[in-house]
Amino acid sequence: MSMTFSGQVALVTGAANGIGRATAQAFAAEGLKVVVADLDVAAGEDTVALIRAAGGEALFVPCNVTLEADVQNLMARTIEAYGRLDYAFNNAGIEIEQGRLAEGSLDEFDAIMGVNVKGVWLCMKYQLPLLLAQGAGAIVNTASVAGLGAAPKMSIYAASKHAVIGLTKSAAIEYAKKRIRVNAVCPAVIDTDMFRRAYEADPKKAEFAAAMHPVGRIGKVEEVASAVLYLCCDGAAFTTGHALTVDGGATAI
Repeated sequence: MSMTFSGQVALVTGAANGIGRATAQAFAAEGLKVVVADLDVAAGEDTVALIRAAGGEALFVPCNVTLEADVQNLMARTIEAYGRLDYAFNNAGIEIEQGRLAEGSLDEFDAIMGVNVKGVWLCMKYQLPLLLAQGAGAIVNTASVAGLGAAPKMSIYAASKHAVIGLTKSAAIEYAKKRIRVNAVCPAVIDTDMFRRAYEADPKKAEFAAAMHPVGRIGKVEEVASAVLYLCCDGAAFTTGHALTVDGGATAI
């Protein structure tokens, strides 16, 4: 799938594996320079190596998105290396819940909200001035189908993803006249390392996960990456404040 991009530089957080890695590779395949950010240094460097092996250009910057200094450093390194920022995919996120709401812990709440909400807010806070200086740009945040409805036994995660959509829609309206678009992707269950860890111990869970999608399977990371690239490309110039489901029909039921 070939798309048209006016910009030259894309930033991806949570890019060491899964959806983030696939999207970083997809941006690079379109000829964009990619800044790969993650806490996992070894896997983040692997993402860069894969991009370079395919003929692309990429830079790894270690970043904990919950730390303001790390996020500021990430933006500074981006400008230092490439002189600009055009597209940002704020994808870093965690899911560590196991039970019902009353069984959750304060540590779980703080960790999930810290990465999934504060991390997205901090990244946008420091990306938006760079896009304003550039005169245009696009941001995509990773929400979830859990941000569009209920997610039993994942209440904190669901709340965090509802919050991501709230941040996305509000920023989209604030910057709509500045030629900066802000959207979100809302994946259902996607075949990632996180999914495999959760389900390999219980094959019945994997069967249930496939069955919850009308198409009869879980999603691929490349399918989410395609959605992110669409939301950033010139063809999506009239799309902002949107939460795009990539869910095999799950939310249509």
